[in-house]
Amino acid sequence: MAEHQGDLLHYAEDYPLQPLVDDCRLLGSLLDDCLRIEVGDELFAKIERIRTLSDCAQQLNSAHDKDAGRYLAQKMAEELFALPLEEALPILRAYGHYLNLTSIAEQHHSVRTTRMDGVPVKTCDEVFHDLLESGISEEQLYQAVTSQHVEIVLTAHPTQVNRRTLQHKHTRIATLLAQNDRQDLTQEERDHAIEELIREICALWQTDELRRRKPTPLDEARGGLHIVDQSLWSSLPKLLRRVSASLKKHTGRELPIDACPIRFGSWMGGDRDGNPNVTAKTTLDVACLSRWMAADLYLKEVDALRFELSMNHASDEVLQMAHNSAHRQQGHAGDDRAAPSSVYRAVGSNGGGELAGSSSGHELLPQNSDLAFGDLQVDDMMSPPGVASPVGGPSSPRAAWPNTRGTSADALANALSKGSPRGVTPTSSNAALAAAQGVPAAAAAHKLKKLQTLPTFLSPAPSGAIPNQGLHRVDTSGHLMSPSSMKRRGLQAASFHKTSIDNLLHPRSAGANPYRVVLGEVRQRLVATRKRMEELLAGHVPDSDAEWYETEDQLLEPLLACYWSLWECGGGIIAEGRLLDLLRRIYCFGLSLMKLDLRQESGRHTDCLTEVTQHLGLGSYGEWEEGKRLAWLTAELRGNRPLIPPSMPFSADAKEVMDTLKVAATLGQQCLSAYVISMATRASDVLAVELLQREARFMVLNESQAAQRQRSVSPPLRVVPLFETLDDLTASCGIMRTLYSNEWYREHLAAVHNNRQEVMLGYSDSGKDAGRLAAAWALYKAQEELVAVCKEHGIQLTLFHGRGGTVGRGGGPMQLAILSQPPGSVEGRLRITEQGEMVQAKFGVPSVALRQLEVFSNSVLTATLQPPQPAKDASWRELMDEMSQVSCKAYRGVVFEDPTFISYFQHATPQEELGNLNIGSRPTRRKATGDVTSLRAIPWIFAWTQTRLVLPAWLGVGEALMAAASSGKRDVLRDMYEHWPFFQSLVDLIEMVMAKADMRIASLYDQILVEDGAERALGEVLRRRYADTVASVQMVTGHSRLCDNNPTLRRLIEMRNPHVDPINVMQVEILRRLRRQPDNQQLRDALLLTINGVAAGMRNTG
Repeated sequence: MAEHQGDLLHYAEDYPLQPLVDDCRLLGSLLDDCLRIEVGDELFAKIERIRTLSDCAQQLNSAHDKDAGRYLAQKMAEELFALPLEEALPILRAYGHYLNLTSIAEQHHSVRTTRMDGVPVKTCDEVFHDLLESGISEEQLYQAVTSQHVEIVLTAHPTQVNRRTLQHKHTRIATLLAQNDRQDLTQEERDHAIEELIREICALWQTDELRRRKPTPLDEARGGLHIVDQSLWSSLPKLLRRVSASLKKHTGRELPIDACPIRFGSWMGGDRDGNPNVTAKTTLDVACLSRWMAADLYLKEVDALRFELSMNHASDEVLQMAHNSAHRQQGHAGDDRAAPSSVYRAVGSNGGGELAGSSSGHELLPQNSDLAFGDLQVDDMMSPPGVASPVGGPSSPRAAWPNTRGTSADALANALSKGSPRGVTPTSSNAALAAAQGVPAAAAAHKLKKLQTLPTFLSPAPSGAIPNQGLHRVDTSGHLMSPSSMKRRGLQAASFHKTSIDNLLHPRSAGANPYRVVLGEVRQRLVATRKRMEELLAGHVPDSDAEWYETEDQLLEPLLACYWSLWECGGGIIAEGRLLDLLRRIYCFGLSLMKLDLRQESGRHTDCLTEVTQHLGLGSYGEWEEGKRLAWLTAELRGNRPLIPPSMPFSADAKEVMDTLKVAATLGQQCLSAYVISMATRASDVLAVELLQREARFMVLNESQAAQRQRSVSPPLRVVPLFETLDDLTASCGIMRTLYSNEWYREHLAAVHNNRQEVMLGYSDSGKDAGRLAAAWALYKAQEELVAVCKEHGIQLTLFHGRGGTVGRGGGPMQLAILSQPPGSVEGRLRITEQGEMVQAKFGVPSVALRQLEVFSNSVLTATLQPPQPAKDASWRELMDEMSQVSCKAYRGVVFEDPTFISYFQHATPQEELGNLNIGSRPTRRKATGDVTSLRAIPWIFAWTQTRLVLPAWLGVGEALMAAASSGKRDVLRDMYEHWPFFQSLVDLIEMVMAKADMRIASLYDQILVEDGAERALGEVLRRRYADTVASVQMVTGHSRLCDNNPTLRRLIEMRNPHVDPINVMQVEILRRLRRQPDNQQLRDALLLTINGVAAGMRNTG
């Protein structure tokens, strides 16, 4: 049972399980029928016998008849050990498929329960209602939702053991289960659904589930992009529609078109930390692949829209676009990419080169207008689209009103002519508004008349982007229109076109389809974009004459024109369909679907700069103390001359660092998001990357000039320090304070990143370094301190949580994790990783993905508006400090100080064999050493999860809790558990993962695989410490059994174990044989089958 399942089921005592049991029986019986045919009755009888022995042994253990349970488990093990390999392989495959089918049924049931009455799963509608009931105002709710920024970053860590082919078949089976649930099916249709299930299950069995080669980083990137195509592409617009409908219901205002509560990022093809297979070329190829797939997906949507938008009434802007397009097609137009329409001019400059008004950086007003905007004073006066209203008006969240002066008449006239992008219409008449302000109607009318004196012609469409919702549009009569007023007119436009002389005044040619013409050109440019990416991937020089989409604004321009044209011409209901979904996809996915982060270890940057300083005769940068590094880096960053000579010879590693940064300078922010520095330990690590970024940009410019071609260079990426170890987390606040005290860095942060700072926290390595309890407390305190130091310096902080799938790597129910963060650490902005097999589990099925995205969004919203309670007493924090020290000492005493631990770990787990399996592109170790320090956190957790000991999740916890209880603080612990969300979530997660552990299975690994007496003794000690930890956790929670308050979880674990236990037993035997015959490919295949099976049973690997 996966930790992520708790997002949907967390402690739901009345969770209805019978439909799930029925689905499991259905899928199991269909697989049984398939196996009888595929493997024969004799082998199938063995499968049944072993499963029965496993089931009975578990039931006897649960009934406290340990001796009988031990006897049956021994009989099962003897039969499995005696199996020849040719029989063991199909039996392993069978149990693995049973578990995968159970997982599919659980996922489907988690979605089904959201439609059941009485199940405590809250939708966004219910969350909005609860927040308003708690005292949050409608304006606070609206602003929090529309300004929310959650980014889910998908990574390809080596824990996804299932092939993508199988993932696709699993999704198909989930779809068929949903179809079978329908109550309106005829018997014939139901029979057909069952037949389709039989076909899919038979196809599953006949498909090789093993990878025959290691995946490349490009393969992993394809897998991530496949998730977008498979589910996120359809799920995200549904979520935004749901949020918009709920927002309108509770606040009267819809979600702005450009609001993106959730976005997606990726590390696939950008994470080069310890992975030599990820190169600069890899990053470039993945970026091209992402843009190719984006163009392909948009192309399908545009083709559907061309079929749908068959109407011939259109705004003059769209007609002009169609006219220009037709001219270009006929070859009669020269350069039709004209300047922006002369009826617009930019206003609102703040004097610093930036425009304070709209989210696009400027707002447009008619030329020769002498109007100045005053502050609005009436609640139901709606602000212009994309501009935030100072007094509760509907608005886009991304901008503020220009700081200009004006009279009340100015403000009123402005209000009468404008509306929100997707908000409510005013309830008051114009006269009522005037009366409410005490403004003479004549004065308001005079100002309004000035607003409407615009030219009656339109020049060709602008070549640049139409600013999303900050564009005041002009109707066919030349009047200034806002989106809301346009929509109000659009509701009557259909009858207007039928009954007025509009057709005589604005004749259209018979059979003209202006929308199809405009979308036809969009289609051509998307095809050209896709072709360009194909040529780049093939290493060819792309056609420089073909028009392609370089920025998302270029794609938005014609689509927004079509959207508002439909509203103007009476087709608003059509605009709100597929076209609105497409616009929202563009705002959320951009032209790359998922922007890449680049990640590199800090030592690589230090080595690169050391080569530079030595080449220039400045000494060794790597040997300088921190003060000297900071002084030199700051001086260089303040200068304007390049530091690195063009002809400087680099080592291979340093050249790769610079090549990566040159690719970043070329690709820019259309494809890339952030540069993450892993193992950041000092402020100079951040400034070093800033300097290297600048040098790479100089190199790109010089190379483009030498080649006599123009190449644009993007602004530098934001640099994100990643604090991973316990010491680094403790020092993180001081490091950031040093950076903020650096004058150059503060100026850079303000000028380039709008005073926003992102900091990443590493859950995996901190847990491996100090144990779960000490790491969790260090992470909590680090967040508190980072929030404080950023507020002190006026900087907006975004925390990037590097969580894994398992509790040992910071995993667990997402809702529980977010709602237990320190107060003030979320505030509407959050980045978080989803790794390996959890990506498929959470986002592989569209209905599951929709629910998971809603959980993410709701949790961040709740944590923002109702922050979790901190420790109510200072003594609680002191006790956590004491327990953290005890826990860390106990953990390190085993993992780092016990001389037998490393050899025990290598013998008792499949850790050494993991490196030979085709699971991921990244090596299992950062460096070629045998200690735990160089071992990556993922295989560290992976190995212990396979043996069911799950050591990293609980080691050290029992000692800490018992030490606190021994000092007379047992009641304090229980009070903390009841009233402190952080401590409660920490204990609950540890309890949950311990419920999935099994010491019977763990001891079997020792008995068969560990020969040294001292190592066996260590294993026995660890199992006793597990028992002590169980007792200490139960002391705190008051439960008589693990997860006593979650019988659903216990039941789900019991449903899986009869299939997981035999796989573990066979894994032990296969490991024993493989260590004697390390080159036996059949045994390697069998081992990977067992790893797949245990991962399916535990619902996670690493």
